[in-house]
Amino acid sequence: MHEPNPAAAAREGGDDDAMREVIWHDLECGAYDADLPLWRALAAAEGGPVLDLGAGTGRVALDLAAAGFEVVALDREQVFLDALDARAEIAGVGERIETVAGDARTFELGERRFPLILAPMQTVQLFGGPDGRGAFLRSVRRHLAPGGLMAAALADALEGFDAEHTEPPLPDIVELDGWVYVSQPLAVRPGDDGTAIERIRQWVSPDGRREAEGDTIVLDVLTADQLTAEGVAAGLRDAGRTSVEQTEEHVGSEVVLLRG
Repeated sequence: MHEPNPAAAAREGGDDDAMREVIWHDLECGAYDADLPLWRALAAAEGGPVLDLGAGTGRVALDLAAAGFEVVALDREQVFLDALDARAEIAGVGERIETVAGDARTFELGERRFPLILAPMQTVQLFGGPDGRGAFLRSVRRHLAPGGLMAAALADALEGFDAEHTEPPLPDIVELDGWVYVSQPLAVRPGDDGTAIERIRQWVSPDGRREAEGDTIVLDVLTADQLTAEGVAAGLRDAGRTSVEQTEEHVGSEVVLLRG
């Protein structure tokens, strides 16, 4: 399994803000590995190449490539893909990974078709509602091989809060070359259209200077039944469900399966 290396990613870039975005992405997302066995099992069953949507810095793509699968990794942030390319070369799997900059809602890869398309880690809940998901599902339909499988993970951000878990999670912290980066979840705020997850990000220089910024992402409120119905309306076929179990650090996921 690939271990995230924020320090290496930071050294690869030249723009401070871009380098910091790679570090935050790795710190907040890169350590999650509970879903990796599922993606490997689906790849073994369906074959490759695998299209990984919202690939980020390569959490899933690098793991699949290390297991021997060909992967096309798509993300709209070029700085993430640059880090992924560098890591793939270091890991010796560069020939198995192709990176493509694009929006997962409206990606266009010509005549290419894939036996397996993945949307891990709640990517499909970041599309801004039904219109964004509709565009995504139409893109998936165009690029699935006949009988190919699309798997999309969904999560309820409030799942981790119950009578026994009322406090925000502990902060994510890493020290790199004398700099300390801290990402602290502050609140999960439900709304009619989405659930806002609020964090404060702080970084401290080697000489003790501290800076901070807020970060909020909004996950669409979306059930597996709803996504399945939208997929069928887009011309895909219901292929059932599977799941990823909750861990001490992360909520679980329900995974919707749709076939071309």
